[in-house]
Amino acid sequence: MARVLVVDDEVRFAESLGRGLTGEGYDVELAHDGFTGYRRAKEPSFDVIVLDLMLPGMSGAEVCHRLRAEDVSTPILVLTARSRESDETDALGMGADDYLRKPFSFAVLVARCRALMRRGAGPGWPELRSGDLVLDPRRRIARRGGEEVALSRRETALLEYLIRSAGRVRSKSEILEHVWGEEGAGDPASSNVVEVYIGYLRRKVDQPFGTHLVRTVRGRGYQLLDDP
Repeated sequence: MARVLVVDDEVRFAESLGRGLTGEGYDVELAHDGFTGYRRAKEPSFDVIVLDLMLPGMSGAEVCHRLRAEDVSTPILVLTARSRESDETDALGMGADDYLRKPFSFAVLVARCRALMRRGAGPGWPELRSGDLVLDPRRRIARRGGEEVALSRRETALLEYLIRSAGRVRSKSEILEHVWGEEGAGDPASSNVVEVYIGYLRRKVDQPFGTHLVRTVRGRGYQLLDDP
């Protein structure tokens, strides 16, 4: 049975979420502050962490940062009641894998959790290649010129989508839909997240190697070049 850790200081909301996830067949544990959530999240037995950003004691973003700094790779789904883009981009930049804005559909949350669990457990994914760039989605490692570059889960998902697009231009809305899910694609404010993560990829797989594969096509979107 998959295990889910829910960290949210709204006790009734967390308990309601826990009951719903239990009804979906998950083993759920709850924490109601950042410090407790951080300590529990370090346990290797959880398959996904549902984490509110606004927590007493330690913010959700800080929890993400500390967990990733300690190489805790459990998928993290961030919840936020705020509408500011910076909240999501900060959390994603610190290591969260996905986010939902409150209020949200419970069915969407369950679908996001399942998707994160599948990505976290997928065995034997084949390596993908574009030019001299090689991606190992399972290990979340990219290689160029014999050098390995570690990627976050979201960076891996974005790079995988661009490589599988075989040089075609992909719009922000297409990227949001395929990498962040349909809810992100329906929110125009979320398009900034794509720019943020394209920037992350460029700093990791382009700039250190002097040959730029990730291309911006003005007014249309982005593409990964097969032959720069």
